[in-house]
Amino acid sequence: MGNINHLLGCEKGRSVQLNLRRMSPPAQPVARAAGFTLIELIVSISVVAILMGLGIPSFMQSLRNAEIRNAADAIANGMHRARAEAVSRNANVYFQLGTSTAWTVDYVTKPVSTDPAIDARLSTEGSSNVTITALASDLATAATTATFNNLGQVVVNADGTSTLNRVNLSSTGGNQSLRVTLGAGGNAKVCDPSLVVNSSPRAC
Repeated sequence: MGNINHLLGCEKGRSVQLNLRRMSPPAQPVARAAGFTLIELIVSISVVAILMGLGIPSFMQSLRNAEIRNAADAIANGMHRARAEAVSRNANVYFQLGTSTAWTVDYVTKPVSTDPAIDARLSTEGSSNVTITALASDLATAATTATFNNLGQVVVNADGTSTLNRVNLSSTGGNQSLRVTLGAGGNAKVCDPSLVVNSSPRAC
């Protein structure tokens, strides 16, 4: 605009000079670039690494406990299947543990020798890290087979081996142990040996 002279009170011969200077617009703030700085990125990675270090052991422990539960339920279900098949087929049917948590359900005497087993389960089906100890009723003799008659009762094995009575299950990395018990009446039950007897329906 330059300088502009305004005469005020000219009748008295006085002049007042008013200077109007071009006014600059206010400075605009500098926009910050989007993203992370190197320090922020390093701190974030460090925090994530710490959280993962704390959480992974608990996660793995939960996985192992889930495998134990899966294996125990599968074994109990196999026993129930063998019992039900013995009643429905009016024949002796056995339940037999194989490698690790694998099992087979089949006739003691097959009507057709070339027929496949009635049912079977592989140890790789969700419980490959589980370790079992299978025992007879004396809790000292190893046993793998239980035979059911047409009334659903447990009877002597045809091959004379000790009758399976108890299966203990555990896993390295897990903090839980479970047990499958088989009563003389043929009922299979999954229970927790760490609980005090009669303190819970889940106690052994």
